[in-house]
Amino acid sequence: MLIVADENMPLLRETFAQLGEVRTYPGRHLRAEQVADADILLVRSVTQVNRKLLKKSRVKFVGTATIGTDHIDLNYLQQCGIAVASAPGSNANAVVDYVLSALCALDGAMESVLCGKQVGIIGLGNVGSRLLQRLQALGIACIGYDPLLPLSSPLPTADLDTVLHCDVVCCHAPLTHDGDFPTRHLLDKSRLNQLPANAILLNAGRGGVIDNFALKQLLQTRNDVRVVLDVWENEPTIDAELLKLVTLGTPHIAGYSLDGKIAGTRMVFEACCRFLAVKSELPLLMSSFLPVKINVPSHLYGSALTRAAIHSVYDVRVDNSNMRVALCDSISVKVAERFDALRKNYVERREFSACEINNWSEFDVEQKALLLKAGFVAPRLVA
Repeated sequence: MLIVADENMPLLRETFAQLGEVRTYPGRHLRAEQVADADILLVRSVTQVNRKLLKKSRVKFVGTATIGTDHIDLNYLQQCGIAVASAPGSNANAVVDYVLSALCALDGAMESVLCGKQVGIIGLGNVGSRLLQRLQALGIACIGYDPLLPLSSPLPTADLDTVLHCDVVCCHAPLTHDGDFPTRHLLDKSRLNQLPANAILLNAGRGGVIDNFALKQLLQTRNDVRVVLDVWENEPTIDAELLKLVTLGTPHIAGYSLDGKIAGTRMVFEACCRFLAVKSELPLLMSSFLPVKINVPSHLYGSALTRAAIHSVYDVRVDNSNMRVALCDSISVKVAERFDALRKNYVERREFSACEINNWSEFDVEQKALLLKAGFVAPRLVA
């Protein structure tokens, strides 16, 4: 059996080699001739899986180690009898960590939401619902918009206009072009103009949910709105002028934690084994990544403690700085190349839940409760 895969999937050979020969290629530039003899195709979000890629292949199973499937022509694959599997929720915690890091990086943002400012969340799937729950645990007021949510859902919801009037608006919707509630350019010029004074807009879902041209126009006329973008229209050929206008910009890495990537590989491997009707034998490596030990200043409280703990693990400002150095002065032809290079060479990052606080005994009950609510864990040997 031949397995063709994106070279950026972790533990790929260790996991899938037991099923057959594994060949890896850069996912963005995967070509039909490379896939032609493959039985299994494994991708991430940068590969467009469609007729052009698969029409001359013998692929019978496509696995994407990502939450979304908007890069896959599901109708075509169904017509061809090709099975599809994704990894819903695999990197959801990493994206929530990213949002918290961004709120801590924006002057006064974490303090304002901890003191009563409301966060609106567009899209309450795996990421949006976990973000809402993490923020609520911290005592932050939240409300969400998701017309696809079951009526029985206990999550607090409102219409889109209400959510857009929140002090902080976070987008975590998938990109869809049809159906009853298409999300492409859901935030168009008119809706972007609804953002209140001093609003914060964050998108770590899909770039096309926000009309990037309209957003650029907004930021050219309003300096009170702060924007955090991890996803962009036309990736990897993003609008470098828009990058200059946003407060924080990163190269689609919100979910790029080591833990999330490994979870994605595991979920796709298990789905592939079910498709092949073989027993899934996960390598020991899949569960051998030990928690990271961190130290956090024990004299801090409230937002200062939250910020210190979060940024000791992941500081979004580093990714923002690296992206601006790489892209802001690039000629347009180099933007795509450098955007992809930032993603391919991304440093190993762990999730908060994989970080044990080494000096746990130095904290009082109030501090410990706050750290746990932010997503950290106590050392396992400490009661």
